[in-house]
Amino acid sequence: MGFRCGIVGLPNVGKSTLFNALTETQAAQAANYPFCTIEPNVGQVAVPDERLDKIAAIAKSAKVIATQLAFVDIAGLVKGASQGEGLGNQFLGNIREVDAIVHVLRCFEDDDIQHVSNRVDPLADAEVVETELMLADLESLEKRVPNAEKRATAGDKEAKLTASVLGQALELLREGKPARLTEPKDDEEARIFQQAQLLTAKPVLYVCNVAEEDAAEGNDLSAQVFAKADAEGAQAVVVSAAIEAELVGMEPEDRAEYLAELGLKESGLARVIRAGYTLLGLQTFFTAGPKESRAWTFPTGAKAPQAAGEIHTDFEKGFIRAETIAYDDYVSLGGEAAAREAGKLRQEGKEYLVQDGDVMLFKFNV
Repeated sequence: MGFRCGIVGLPNVGKSTLFNALTETQAAQAANYPFCTIEPNVGQVAVPDERLDKIAAIAKSAKVIATQLAFVDIAGLVKGASQGEGLGNQFLGNIREVDAIVHVLRCFEDDDIQHVSNRVDPLADAEVVETELMLADLESLEKRVPNAEKRATAGDKEAKLTASVLGQALELLREGKPARLTEPKDDEEARIFQQAQLLTAKPVLYVCNVAEEDAAEGNDLSAQVFAKADAEGAQAVVVSAAIEAELVGMEPEDRAEYLAELGLKESGLARVIRAGYTLLGLQTFFTAGPKESRAWTFPTGAKAPQAAGEIHTDFEKGFIRAETIAYDDYVSLGGEAAAREAGKLRQEGKEYLVQDGDVMLFKFNV
């Protein structure tokens, strides 16, 4: 299980430059004018994880396969998108297909790069995008909720739940708040809310695009964005798209040296991924052997059969047990055989909650 992040923002905030750098491609045409990205570009990125490399070295694996993350570069949005202005309808449709929104905000001054509103104000930029998403959701729910209420009065139980859950979301939107603040009472309400595919229900990661000299500590503009994210329960990271572009094509040792010179311990990609994982409640388990070592993404709180299903549905259907070694034990003891001998290899059943870093072998029968 990977996840799909839609990169959004106003024109000329560094969105496509960041996409190109993150995916190490030039699939998105970065140009100094609005709407240079007409179709959403999708880039698959390997998720960096030092643990996978250590496990593979111990297991003497012939192949090392990281889990994948998809970035979707979505056409720039302008005010009035919810009414079809600019590329609004296309923009809104593309957002519905992603798991999370990576909202790039311009936090740098540069007279050579025009701003669509002729000013640098990341909070105002964020409000433009959020307002358009809320207006689109509002229009949708003002049609759907009355219809559900009408069916509910006729005795339709599903419609009654729908009217209740989406009615909460509608009230929030009318108050100028995103639908993600809706609190479903149980799993059924959560299912209905998720199926509604509301744009403002998607979790948000704010990416503060700063100048190279601000990449380590951020600046006053990015501090405003972090305060906003904290107030919303969202995530925020500081990234310099210019630095990420420089990293493309560098050898690993050159990258490390370049980042160190700038006072950075890791790339912007690593920070975006970690923040994204936190935002969506994702973790990683590993499989290891002489043929390959591989990382797998799973939702926090998943039980062993669900994790097995990330590899193949047959593993989940026919799940018997999972041979499990904690990552620290696997590394410190030097692999599966030593962990088994030391009593650190556990036989876990269907109720086991998989932990981040678990090294697992699933037993199944279909």
